[in-house]
Order: sequence, then structure tokens, then C-alpha cells
Amino acid sequence: MADWRAPLMSAVCYLDPKAALTWLERAFGFEVSMLIEDDQGNVAHSEMRFGNAVVMIGNEWSADHKSPKSIGGKNTQTVHIQIDTDVDAHRERARAAGAEILMAPETQFYGDRTYRCRDPEGHIWTVAQTVEVVTREAAEKATGLKITGWV
Repeated sequence: MADWRAPLMSAVCYLDPKAALTWLERAFGFEVSMLIEDDQGNVAHSEMRFGNAVVMIGNEWSADHKSPKSIGGKNTQTVHIQIDTDVDAHRERARAAGAEILMAPETQFYGDRTYRCRDPEGHIWTVAQTVEVVTREAAEKATGLKITGWV
């Protein structure tokens, strides 16, 4: 595998991937790292970076690869963004770009302050900032659940 490839990437389908590229840059601060266009100027493939992470942004390309906008707003995944800076300011940036805020930032039992939003085509994104390091024991006590695999 080439060094520039992330070991795991999500691919998100849009009706208008060019508009999505612009929106994701404005709302979340993603940067286009690859854009391949066909001879008519349509997006054939694109990738956006956020730190060391990569997300592929593309067209609907089969009956099984659709934008939520095409299937009544349904989502089969939520894409998560982990940030190091002010999550409340990030939420305001996303809101100003047109994101629908589904959940205001709240501090979770595992120590992340998290918000959830919907982009203009209906994809759901979560964004979090770690604000407290929490032990497995503290998380179990807070939730009443048995937790394994806590790192």
C-alpha cells in the first residue's frame, strides 16, 4: 500500500459531489486531496483529507450506492470526525455552512464533547473533542454497563 493512502477510508455518495466537496470544506475544514473529472467535468473520483484521515466523495453509482436524499433521508452509516479544538466553535462553523444540528454539543460518559449534524443531502456526521480522559471503571460506574476492550 502506498504511504499516502489511509488504512481505512469511507466513501460517501452524493447527488452533487462537486457541491459536497465545497460544502465539506466550508463546514468541516476538509481539504480536497484528489479530484478526477471525466471529459464532461463530472466527478469520477475524489478524496478529501482531514488530518491523517481520508473520505472519498462520489456520485451515486449503483442501485446500492445512493445519497440519503434519494432514499427518503435514510442513512446506513454515520461518519465521525474527531477534533482537537473547540467543538462548540466547530458546530457553529457547520451551522453557518447550512448543517442541520441534530444534537447540540454534550459531554458524553466516555469523555468526549460531541455534536451531531445533517449535511445538505442528509448524511449524518458526528463531531467530537476529548475533554476528559475517562477510565473504564469510571465509564462502567457512570453507565451501569459492563465494558470490555476499553483502551
